[in-house]
Amino acid sequence: MSQGFNRGWIVVLAGLCINLMFGVLYAWSIFAANLSGAYHWTAVQASLPYTVAIAMFAVIMLLGGRLQDAFGPRIVATAGGVLTGAGLVLSSIFPTLTGVILCFGVLTGAGIGMGYSATTPAAVKWFRPEQKGLIAGIVVTGFGLASLYIAPLTKFLMASYGMFATFKILGVAFGLAIVAFAQLLSVPRAPAAATAAARTASGIDYAWREMLKTPQFALLWLMFLAGSMTGLMLIGHLAKIARLQTGADFGVALVAMIAISNALGRPISGYVSDRIGRGRTMAILYLLQGATLALFSSFDSFAAILGGSMVITFSYGAMLAVYPSAVGDFYGTRNMGFNYAILFTAWGVAGVTGPLAAGYLLDVTGGYGAAFAVCSVLCFAAAGLGLLVKAPAAGPRLSLVAEPAE
Repeated sequence: MSQGFNRGWIVVLAGLCINLMFGVLYAWSIFAANLSGAYHWTAVQASLPYTVAIAMFAVIMLLGGRLQDAFGPRIVATAGGVLTGAGLVLSSIFPTLTGVILCFGVLTGAGIGMGYSATTPAAVKWFRPEQKGLIAGIVVTGFGLASLYIAPLTKFLMASYGMFATFKILGVAFGLAIVAFAQLLSVPRAPAAATAAARTASGIDYAWREMLKTPQFALLWLMFLAGSMTGLMLIGHLAKIARLQTGADFGVALVAMIAISNALGRPISGYVSDRIGRGRTMAILYLLQGATLALFSSFDSFAAILGGSMVITFSYGAMLAVYPSAVGDFYGTRNMGFNYAILFTAWGVAGVTGPLAAGYLLDVTGGYGAAFAVCSVLCFAAAGLGLLVKAPAAGPRLSLVAEPAE
C-alpha cells in the first residue's frame, strides 16, 4: 500500500510537470505580437496558428484518450512530447504563415492534446474516489501556472536570439523534458485496490457509447461549454478590455495575476468538489461568474477589473479539475481517457467560437457589454444545470437523475 501510494504521487508530479511544458500554448500571444510588428502579419494571420492549435488540441484528445485507455499513459505522453517539440522546431525551419500553421498549429496542437489526455486519467487511478477532484486539480495546475514562467522566458529568448530561434530552443527543451517525465507515468496493475475503489457509484465502467446515452452527459457538456466560453473569452481579450474600460495598459500585470487565480482554482475546487459534489461546486462558481459578468462593464479601475477577472479565471480553472473528476465519478475510470476527451470537445468548441464571437460583438457594438451579457446568461443557465446533474444511479444503466452515493 505504501509503495502504491508513493508511486501514485510520482505520477501526479510527473503529470504536473508535463502540463507545465504544454502551457507553451499560452506563449502564443507573445509570438503573435512579434509576427504582427516585425513581420507585418495581420491580426487574423497571427491568430490562425493559435486557433488551429486549439482545435487540434481538442480533436486529438479523442485519439489520445482512446490510445491511453488501450496502451497506457507512458506511450501516449511520449508521443505528445515528440509532436510538441517537433512542431516548435519545424516552425523555426518553415517561417511562413502556412508553415507555422502546419507546424505549430497542427503538430504542436496535436502533441498537447495527445499528452494532456494521458496525465489526469493516469494520476486519479492511483487514489481513492474521494480524492479524485484534488488529484485532478493538482495535475492540471501545471497548465494554469505555465504562463507565469513561459511568457517571460519567451520574451527573454526572443530578445536574445530572435523569434524563430526561440521556437527551436523551446521545441528542443520542452520536447525532451516532456518525453523524460512521460516515462514516470503509469497506472496501477489490476486488480489494484485503488483501481477497484475508483469505480462509479453504480459500480459500472461505461463505454463511450453508453456514456453518450445518459442525460447527465448532455448536461455536463453544456455546462463545460458555458464555462469555457466565458473563461477563454476573458483570457483572450483581457488586455483590450482593460484598455477600453480604464484607458491604461495593465495587460502584463493582469495576465500574471489571472494565471495565479486560474491555477489556484484547480486544486481548491477539486478538493471542495470531493466534499460537496461536482455539480454543486460548479453551480456556486457559475453563479459568482454570472454576477461578476453582469457588472463587468461598470469596472473602470485596475482593482475592479483585477478582482472580477480573478473570480472568472478561478472558476475557469476549476472546471478543468472538476469535470474530469465528474467523468470518473459518473462513468468509471477504466475508459476515463476517451470519455473525458469526448466531454472536452465542449472546450474545443468554446475555444474556437468564444473569442471570435467576443471580437465580432466588439466590432459591432464598440464595446464588450454585449459579450459580458451573453456570457452572464450562459453562466446562470449552467449554474441551474449544475444543481440538476447527479451521477447515474445504481441499477438501470440509463436512469435519469439520482443522488450520488455518499
